[in-house]
Amino acid sequence: MKFIFTLVITFVVAMSSFAQNISGIVLSETSRPIEGTYVFNETSGSYSFTSEVGRFVIPKTNTGDILRIGSIGYETQYVNIEEQSDKKKLTVKLKEKSVELSEVVVQPKLNALSIFSKIDVNNNPVNNAQEVLRYVPGLFIGQHAGGGKAEQIFLRGFDIDHGTDLSIAVDGMPVNMVSHAHGQGYSDLHFLIPETIEKIDFNKGSYDASKGNFATAGSVNLRIKNQLDGNIAKVEYGQFNRFRTVALVDLLGNKKINQKAYIGAEWTSTDGFFEASQDFKRLNLIGKFTNYFPNNDKITFTASHFTSNWLASGQVPQRAIDSGRISRFGAIDATEGGNTSRSNFQATYFKTIGESASINTSIYYTLYDFELYSNFTFFLEDPVNGDQIKQRENRGMLGFTGEFNQVFNIGDNKSIDFKSGIGLRNDRVGSNELSRTLNRTETLERIQFGNVNEANAFAYTSAKVTLGNWLIASALRFDNFTFDYVDFLEGSTIGSKNTNQSIISPKLNFIYNPSARVQYFLKSGIGFHANDTRVAVVEGNATLPKSYGADLGTIWKPTNKFLVNSSLWYLFLEQEFVYVGDAGIVEPSGRTQRMGTDVGIRYQLTQKLFFDTDFTYTYARSIDEPKGENYIPLSPAITWTTGFSFLDIKGFSGGIKSRMLGNRPANEDYSITAEGYFVTDLNLNYSIKCFTFGVAIDNVFNTKWKETQFATESRLRNELSPVEEIHFTPGTPFALRGTVSIKF
Repeated sequence: MKFIFTLVITFVVAMSSFAQNISGIVLSETSRPIEGTYVFNETSGSYSFTSEVGRFVIPKTNTGDILRIGSIGYETQYVNIEEQSDKKKLTVKLKEKSVELSEVVVQPKLNALSIFSKIDVNNNPVNNAQEVLRYVPGLFIGQHAGGGKAEQIFLRGFDIDHGTDLSIAVDGMPVNMVSHAHGQGYSDLHFLIPETIEKIDFNKGSYDASKGNFATAGSVNLRIKNQLDGNIAKVEYGQFNRFRTVALVDLLGNKKINQKAYIGAEWTSTDGFFEASQDFKRLNLIGKFTNYFPNNDKITFTASHFTSNWLASGQVPQRAIDSGRISRFGAIDATEGGNTSRSNFQATYFKTIGESASINTSIYYTLYDFELYSNFTFFLEDPVNGDQIKQRENRGMLGFTGEFNQVFNIGDNKSIDFKSGIGLRNDRVGSNELSRTLNRTETLERIQFGNVNEANAFAYTSAKVTLGNWLIASALRFDNFTFDYVDFLEGSTIGSKNTNQSIISPKLNFIYNPSARVQYFLKSGIGFHANDTRVAVVEGNATLPKSYGADLGTIWKPTNKFLVNSSLWYLFLEQEFVYVGDAGIVEPSGRTQRMGTDVGIRYQLTQKLFFDTDFTYTYARSIDEPKGENYIPLSPAITWTTGFSFLDIKGFSGGIKSRMLGNRPANEDYSITAEGYFVTDLNLNYSIKCFTFGVAIDNVFNTKWKETQFATESRLRNELSPVEEIHFTPGTPFALRGTVSIKF
């Protein structure tokens, strides 16, 4: 008996010595946690990825095993478990280096395609927060109101307007504005300083249970730096009297290794390239504090403020240019434009529980003001005063999210990743207004005027089951909306009304990773886009129409320097909405379907030279309309981007990037065409010591292109009858600007 007891004890001790969970943290040289780093056991084949605090746990690791640890933009390290004095807790610091595709690991996760945006952000400079959306493959944007208004977005055959079918967030805080004065889902990202953006997470389709309203075509979450690697000062000047200056200051440096804090400011002004000065001005301020606790917990506090005002030349009719009434960069009503501001306050807390569980919570509050003047039809409705309109609102947005995550290891390369979350968002919009005005100075008539109170409570749960090379992810999301609207207009039949609607959205995804070089995926899910409160309280039956989507595709790395993704996808909407906020109406346009293919390539030609290209094709049609009259207006059929970039060749870096948007229907029967375009931009930078000198050119070949286009019925002054034709905002002409920056 004594012999057996001794044998058992010896066996247990031996097993604990040779097979154990190894935990650790991965940091940069400046002690910044690196999220998404892969930790791969070269011996057993088990693997793990670091959390947002750089923490990892890798199971069943034996003494003598070799761990390979790497991330894009960092040198790979190999750690011999035998060499560690503490075999269960590792601290690994990675040295920064130029991006190399050989470091890319195709990760078994739902948003594995985000690796493409990470490569692009590392290889190309970011000049404008809203333009960051272009790093989502296949996503196009267009400006049509002077630079101060949120851009129009196109993705997967959608004219998303300003965010109707794309969920956008910053550090998990929603950017989309529900029941906005200008349009449902309005998303203005200009409150971000682009130099503070660290990472872009995106998903195409509605396959992630943590994303709810508007996540039909996809979702984007921009991650802001928790700490700086040095102070930055930048000055930029260019044609059209464009001036921009940025300063980011590290407040604590290395004085307290567990505490990081910085502040930043950005000022931008320009006259614009139109004949009438845009007189554009924007100010951004940000401050962020992060505390890393010894047990790998993390707490952050972020505050930011943004204000902007501008004039705009608006969308001009083609006939006014053809007749010589105005030039291409002229205006029918040069008093368009507006002003807006947004202040954000956010606190997040990441709590680790043991080796395999965590709780992530966030609370945010936003104060927002918006006032926009537009004139799309000129003298169609009012031949005397014109058709200028004002859209205005002030908003308070309060929200909370909490998420629990637990990973259970159930065998060799077998685990269950359980996640469950709850949240609440409440928007209180005061003086939500649409009025007819004259030269911004006089209100002629109020069309809509009232208060909106919209609340969204939600909960979701998901389980990702890893079985060797397979990952099966199932999820369920529940959303409840309360819509309340108080109409201030005399004689209104609406008065004060409210309604309540709920929706359940299941998801099911299959991912197969036979190696770190290839992934096959089949994703499916139900999503939705909520209707505007002002419509929902009247037509409650069309409040939360569902979307049904599926993706079948692959991410493949055939060589160390070559990465390609391809997918076939399908999306069906129960009800498509056309938000005509300029007229105060929402037009339901029936059921629609879209199907298409996405292809993307990243290729490293040499150690310093990169090539990238993304191509999409979409077939989009209305289901309930007769053939030939079932086109979806402004739905892009073909998009293509391509470019070359190079890094650190004797101090030089830069790139050339082209984008093409094909012809598309401007109306339902395709009798009016929105013309496509092909535009090329270029940038060149030279770094010496702590200084960087840069030159950027927008539209290198001075192409005449139409950035945004609409089929609009309008009447010019003294015209006898209205005309429906293309109205457009001209795209940027050749524009040169120079930059000087210092990092210290």
